Amino acid sequence: MTPNPRQAQLMEELRTRGTMTVEALADQFGVTLQTVRRDVKLLSEAGLLSRFHGGVRLPSSTTENIAYRQRQQLNETAKQRIARAVAKAVPNGCSLIINIGTTTEAIAREMLHHKGLRVITNNLNVAAILSDNPDCEVIVAGGVVRARDRGIVGEVTVDFISQFKVDIGLIGISGIEADGTLRDFDYREVKVARAILDHSREVWLAADHSKFNRPAMVELARFDEVDMLFTDAPPPEPFPKLLANAGVQCEVAR
Repeated sequence: MTPNPRQAQLMEELRTRGTMTVEALADQFGVTLQTVRRDVKLLSEAGLLSRFHGGVRLPSSTTENIAYRQRQQLNETAKQRIARAVAKAVPNGCSLIINIGTTTEAIAREMLHHKGLRVITNNLNVAAILSDNPDCEVIVAGGVVRARDRGIVGEVTVDFISQFKVDIGLIGISGIEADGTLRDFDYREVKVARAILDHSREVWLAADHSKFNRPAMVELARFDEVDMLFTDAPPPEPFPKLLANAGVQCEVAR
């Protein structure tokens, strides 16, 4: 499902406050209990929030990500804004490595008119999108294809990426914790992303506002390994100071 504006605001409120009762949500949005219960039922069936006795919360597992189809629809407008900002910053005639993620796929769609790109990716969706650009050479990494999102992972993928040195490593992430660590759920995916960081002259991170303060199990990197952050809203505390101390240029897409 694609959340409507009220449902998206409901999820944002839960992201800020952690847990809330149905009664508190009804008061917050000035709607009936029945309306909130209907929203909660639809969102929980879609896997976008969790119900428990007395209230609701966002899924908070550190070991498992939200399903791919649900991630495609979650914060879709924010991802499109980020994608346009990243595409505008990518110069023609450069080389990139692009990793797994629904945000990086949105970025690929915005680069269909770029000229002279050479893109290496472990994301079959990115490869399929950019193959429609006749002025873009797409190189697909070898490895094991994950059925759930068409991402390619494994030691073969790491070895393949390690052959290159590109202008821009463009990565998405599952979560950014309050200590400034970038985290993901699959250690195999993290190993590939780590290789992308190590073999890129610049590292660009694309992350919508929902990724801040979101826990995940595996550490990928810290802010001081990132050159640019593209997001859709000003990062909450304590991230502005962390970004400044790490020398990360933050671009808020409008």
